[in-house]
Amino acid sequence: MGALLQVKNAGIQFGGLKAVSGFNMELNHGELVGLIGPNGAGKTTSFNLLTGVYVPTEGDILFDGKRLNGLAPYQVTRNGISRTFQNIRLFSELSVLDNVKVAYHSLAKHSILSSIFRLPSHFSEEKVMEEKSLEFLKIFQLDRYKDEKAKNLPYGQQRRLEIARALAASPKLLLLDEPAAGMNPQETHELMELIAFIRKQFDLTILLIEHDMALVMGICERIYVLDHGQLIAEGTPDEIRNHPKVIEAYLGEEVTSDHA
Repeated sequence: MGALLQVKNAGIQFGGLKAVSGFNMELNHGELVGLIGPNGAGKTTSFNLLTGVYVPTEGDILFDGKRLNGLAPYQVTRNGISRTFQNIRLFSELSVLDNVKVAYHSLAKHSILSSIFRLPSHFSEEKVMEEKSLEFLKIFQLDRYKDEKAKNLPYGQQRRLEIARALAASPKLLLLDEPAAGMNPQETHELMELIAFIRKQFDLTILLIEHDMALVMGICERIYVLDHGQLIAEGTPDEIRNHPKVIEAYLGEEVTSDHA
């Protein structure tokens, strides 16, 4: 079986600035991979390239054998890639249940006409969406909050809801952008358990950006490292932990053999 995601020499230029260049990555089915790097390294820009927010000015992005270059974000989602964001982007005034139902609506098969004229197909699919959304909330232990406005949830629960919404779109690949941002140690530990659970439960491939090195090193099988928009290392957690270029990027000094 070939790679699920292939990024081949991808990059993007804003005016005269190359934000990301020559980026190569492969993700295999079922892998849990990390993407790390100092602030401003190009991590979120890379996520935006993968999800159609930005169109690459060089290279190719292939997912499940299909070229994604130029597809809009909703088209990328329909092809099987979902994401969360560093800054939580829930529909704060909608209920917890409706936030998950929104994701199902992106996959809805009934027509606009059936919704306007309230045809049976509209009601039957709406019922299925609600039932499936409730199932997701139970999995994430959020069902008791189903009628609560999303903005009223505690921070850690909002993170869980955002992941639940992303999974409701039935992705093959889930991109998590700083999922532990703003979490306390207990919440971070629970998040690690949640990521491991959903990977197994939903047979997912997961790529995550994260500053919490304990989380990355604890759950990722492989790690890619960006610095100044370029890939500087790729390997297992142990290989990355001891990689001279990675140490240099984070500490801001050249590492010689005397430091080893």
